[in-house]
Amino acid sequence: MRTLLRVTSAALLSASLVLPLAACSGGEGLVDNVVEGIVGDQIDQFSEGVQDQLRDALGGVDFTTDGALPDGFPADVPLVSDDVVRGGTAANGAGWAAQVRVADASAFADAQSLLEGAGYTASGVSADADAGFGIFTSTDYRVVLTVAQDGDAVVATYVVTPA
Repeated sequence: MRTLLRVTSAALLSASLVLPLAACSGGEGLVDNVVEGIVGDQIDQFSEGVQDQLRDALGGVDFTTDGALPDGFPADVPLVSDDVVRGGTAANGAGWAAQVRVADASAFADAQSLLEGAGYTASGVSADADAGFGIFTSTDYRVVLTVAQDGDAVVATYVVTPA
């Protein structure tokens, strides 16, 4: 329950920080949809419905499970693992989504370090032993990152949109 409160609080804080940026960048509603999906669901159920939520947020993306990153996924978005579970590309360059398998929720800290090391600025970060959430921005991209249990595995989910 503590994890749910932390993630929900982070999502609400992130919404207040990011939504004005999304409106300015032409990504109206995209980040809003992702954050609302996280807030609206319990964190342990978020991963179960992540494909549907991401499909809705990115406007109709089809996900693949072939172990490869989606076409056009930005090379300057560092991933914490190369074990790709699924990925997808939205129409008209609206964004990408990728999920990678990680050992446990502590991988959020590693993913955060990689993103910050690549020049991304973190906001709305909340993490504990069970899950993590944060929004990372650069001059080119905005990344919504979650790390949580997904069935029998722990996955890091990256939703990437143009800044």
